[in-house]
Parts: sequence; structure tokens; C-alpha cells
Amino acid sequence: MALQGNLRDFSITQLLNLVHLARKTGALTLQKDPVTTALFFREGKLVYTTSTDHDGHLVGMLARSGKLTADQAKMISNRSAGHSDKKLAMMLINAGTVTQKDIISSIRQDFLEIVYRLFTWSEGRFIFEPNRLADEDAITIAIDLENVILEGSRHVKEWEHLQDELPDLDVALKFTDSPQSQLRNINLNVDEWRMISYISPRNSIRKIAQRIGMDDFRIRKITYGLLEAGLVEIVEPEREPVRPAPSKAVEKAVSHAPAVKRSVIHRLIDRIKRL
Repeated sequence: MALQGNLRDFSITQLLNLVHLARKTGALTLQKDPVTTALFFREGKLVYTTSTDHDGHLVGMLARSGKLTADQAKMISNRSAGHSDKKLAMMLINAGTVTQKDIISSIRQDFLEIVYRLFTWSEGRFIFEPNRLADEDAITIAIDLENVILEGSRHVKEWEHLQDELPDLDVALKFTDSPQSQLRNINLNVDEWRMISYISPRNSIRKIAQRIGMDDFRIRKITYGLLEAGLVEIVEPEREPVRPAPSKAVEKAVSHAPAVKRSVIHRLIDRIKRL
């Protein structure tokens, strides 16, 4: 018999504890419009996740974890249309493109990112369906829920801190005139590069998040990191529409996302300011 209710009455921590302690097998589906997320369990362990606002394909996971460049991901996606993730994983391993360890670590990272985001949900509907399994073609891995719950609790505290530091997402950002000395050897991940390509007084933080499909927690975390690094500062937004897609030069930088020298950062900032 399915268990269903509202997260106002039964938190994600309580739900995961129930699955963990009772060693449940089944699927927990949570919905907070417009997002629907499903977590699959086998004998009390998390084995698979999906979410309507998240690219759950293997190629996307490998790209987000830095195992594939943007160019590699695009080429592989074009050539592997119609293949299941399981078949694609074997193809990539046999070709020497990635290792089995790369695939497992990327999938684990992606699953956990989806679950940790749920800890910030204070409302929404849920239903747990016993013995419902993930699709046969899905790549599943076993993740201990006890550690997930502990880390999720820390995630809630981080979320509360970010809300205190950045209570308003309707402000804009601009690049500082004199980035601090710690930018001498800065290392930005793909999401940070994506956000940087849209930073302008014309774009509020909320509009940037909507444009690149990023949730409130992630956009706040990246913004806070850029502020702490001295790369950007908060300004009042100008009344202008969100900028179009980033230039080819910025897209090329995003595809590689390496550690960047300070002089390169300055040139990138100057170029973005002129767009």
C-alpha cells in the first residue's frame, strides 16, 4: 500500500529514515510544482534518481563531473542517440574514453546532488510506492542512506546560511573593477562559467538562474562563492531583458573550464563587459 502525504507534515529526513530503518524497496516520488523528483531504493539503499528539471543522461553526468568536455559530450550524444545508458557506458569504457570508476563517481555525484536539493524543500507532495523499481536500462548504484541523511542535514544548514547572506535574488551582479589577489589562480567549474557568461547589471540573479535552469540553492551557492572571491559585487538591476546566449569565445571557455591565470580572467571580464 502506498504511503503519501505532504512535506509540511513529513520531512525528507523522516522519509529517508523510514526507508533506511525499514530497509524498504520502492520509489519515493516528490512533487513541488513544476518539479517532480523520484528516488528509487533497494533494501534501504538509494540506487537511482530522476528529476524533471535535471538532465539525467549519462553523457550529461560525465560532462558535469568534468570527465567529458562539452565538445566530447555533444559528439557522443549525436552518435549515441537511441542507446540506453547501460549500452553507452560499455561503449565509452571499451573505447577508453572514460573508466568504470569515472562513470560510477559521476553517477553517484549526480544522484546525491538531486537528493541534497530535496532537503531544502519545506513543502510539496510525496508518495512512496513499495517494490516499484527503476527501468531495466537504468544504471543503478547502491548508496548508504545513513551518510546521505547526515550530509543532507548539513546541506540544510548551508541553505539557511545562503538565504541569510543572499535573501534577495532580484538583485544583479557586476564584475569588480579590481578583482582581489586570490584570483591569481582561480579554478571555475562548468556551472560557474555558465553563470559568469550572463553576469550583467541588466540580469538579476533570478533571471540568470531561470535562463540556465539552475535552482535557488545552486545559484545562491555560486553567487556567494563569486562574491567571497571578490570577482563580483551586488548592484541594482537595470530594466533590460536577459542577455542572449553567450558568445562562442565564452562557450569555448566553458567547455574546458581549466584553472585560469589572472590576466586571462581580466581579458574575459573585459570581453564580457563589452557584449
